[in-house]
Amino acid sequence: MRERIKNFFRYRFLLGELVKKGIKLKYRRSYLGIIWSMLEPLLTTCVLTIVFGTLFGNDDPTFPVYILSGRLLYSFFSQGTTGALKSIRANASMIKKVYVPKYLYPLSSVLFNYIIFLISLAVLIVLAMVFRVFPTLYILWAIPCLLLLLLLSYGVGMILATIGVFFRDMEYLWNVLLMLVMYTCAIFYSPDRLLKSGYGWILKWNPLYCIIANFRHAVFGEPMHFKMFLYAAAFSVASLILGLVVFYRKQDEFILQI
Repeated sequence: MRERIKNFFRYRFLLGELVKKGIKLKYRRSYLGIIWSMLEPLLTTCVLTIVFGTLFGNDDPTFPVYILSGRLLYSFFSQGTTGALKSIRANASMIKKVYVPKYLYPLSSVLFNYIIFLISLAVLIVLAMVFRVFPTLYILWAIPCLLLLLLLSYGVGMILATIGVFFRDMEYLWNVLLMLVMYTCAIFYSPDRLLKSGYGWILKWNPLYCIIANFRHAVFGEPMHFKMFLYAAAFSVASLILGLVVFYRKQDEFILQI
């Protein structure tokens, strides 16, 4: 373990370069550049507010903040895990030429998406001020929620990166599964009806929903749901450990598959 930690610090500058490269490639040939990371969720929130707010009769004045606070977290999870899934194959030429710890590729994919996600949170702050959702001391609970989101995304991303090397169709399957995850995260609808109907377990067993729900509690100045938080924390740590173990056991076989 100590040797692996030393190895990580030995390649920390390369990790930084991979993160910078990821950000540059993401917005290459884009006139708006990183501004789009803030404009896109705002435009999506406008559309979802019109469809699920105005047309469905939701008269909650803070509904746009509710949507955006869930949309941002889900978008990062989706983009971070998808990027990690494709990272080994995307860097196949470099892996074949020089030795680089292979875990740096999915890690850099998750990290550069996380940086863009943190920048996009500025839109949530502005929107919350516009709709008079002011921060309280509970906003501090947003920090552990964001850390859990990073752990969960990297853990799931490592598992997907390993599977994606041997099973190429995983990219298409994961896109379908992400749609299922999105609908079970209560991003654009209130979870109350589902929770009262007896199908609340669909939400409660989704660790991403648990993180999003507690993040929303922090934004709206409400106490954290500790059972959901602990479940999400346990799931995130377990997925990270599983992802690292599976990745390390299979990484020597990657060169034969890419």
